[in-house]
Amino acid sequence: MKKLILLRHGQSQWNLENRFTGWTDVDLSQAGREEASGAGRKIRDAGLKPEYFFTSYLRRAIHTLQIAASEMERDWVPVFKDWHLNERHYGALQGLDKSDTARKYGDEQVHIWRRSYDVTPPPLDPSDPRSPAAEEKYASLSQDEIPLTESLETTIARVRPCWEERILPAIRLYDTVMVVAHGNSLRGLAMMLLHLSPDEVMKLEIPTGAPWILELDGRMNAEKNYYL
Repeated sequence: MKKLILLRHGQSQWNLENRFTGWTDVDLSQAGREEASGAGRKIRDAGLKPEYFFTSYLRRAIHTLQIAASEMERDWVPVFKDWHLNERHYGALQGLDKSDTARKYGDEQVHIWRRSYDVTPPPLDPSDPRSPAAEEKYASLSQDEIPLTESLETTIARVRPCWEERILPAIRLYDTVMVVAHGNSLRGLAMMLLHLSPDEVMKLEIPTGAPWILELDGRMNAEKNYYL
């Protein structure tokens, strides 16, 4: 039985400050570092030994992986970083306080932007300094690949090539693979593996710092899934 470990990064500084984060490269809070450490210990104590790691281009996920891998004494395990695993891009909302945004636009509108499947927040202007195009790590991407806003639906579509071309071949090669990413990119993987509908994936809540184990059969269907 193959095992896929999904881990949402620990609390970030902007999670703590109640701000929209998206592709903004915010680091972990102290509580987030403790969550990452605790996740590593839980995986180690469960006797799981990941043989390949995947993570995003964002430091809150990268640092969660580094801390957890150290706790597992698996620092030497290969890591593949893929921008396709980045968090959903929240467009012009990125950096804004969620409570202030709700007061400005109304709770209902903010709820639609955050929780609907196919509605995108207002896009960034391409010249906005918050655009990923201004960052060196995305220099190799085409203009069409760099989002200025995303819905959950388009985020999941972005994650799919990483699953099909990178993660799935690794699972076929190794017994245990671990992905450390973000709430919405992990929702995408869960939608594919658990065959969730749009309504079901919208309701799926993935806690920070909690290792989620999916046991996969030969057809890569999740026969069991549980949190440590």
